Amino acid sequence: MNIPSSMPPGVAFLSGQFTAENGIKKITRCGDLSGVFYDRAAWQAIPVDTPVYRVEMLRSPQGEGELFVGITHLQPGRVGDEFYMTRGHFHQRREQGEVYFGLRGTGLLLLQNEQGVARLEQISPGSVHIIPGFTAHRLINTGSEVLSALAVWPSVAGHDYAALAHGFALRVIEQDGKIQAKEVQHG
Repeated sequence: MNIPSSMPPGVAFLSGQFTAENGIKKITRCGDLSGVFYDRAAWQAIPVDTPVYRVEMLRSPQGEGELFVGITHLQPGRVGDEFYMTRGHFHQRREQGEVYFGLRGTGLLLLQNEQGVARLEQISPGSVHIIPGFTAHRLINTGSEVLSALAVWPSVAGHDYAALAHGFALRVIEQDGKIQAKEVQHG
């Protein structure tokens, strides 16, 4: 019996790349991350066109009940003593959750609720992270190679970056050769 089928997109786990050719790709450069890093002088010293992370997404239908699938590739590096990180966001529709799967590299997933309570989860190949609704999230690369994580989220979720205009409650830095989380005082 010949059953008609098609080959769906896949992920090459060693490289963390989608096998699909028709995806959407976006690069975020250092110059795009104004206000993200605590040490503004160190941020300004890095050329604005330096790539910090890129996101690949599969083309997906949009609407209630539909999902986006994407992979973030976060470069290793630091701005001052702070590790490279994604901008981080809440969802516009706060009740929408997300799932991250670690593909390669090592780092941290910073999670923060609307009351400003933050926590960190270690991310590495094979780790699975359930990000509940009403939770902001950011990837931080604490390793020496690219950190890649696959994400699945509702296409109606949206992104709300403005809600974090003052940043997250924690900063992850390297101090005296050790990775440390430091609380940030806003005000």
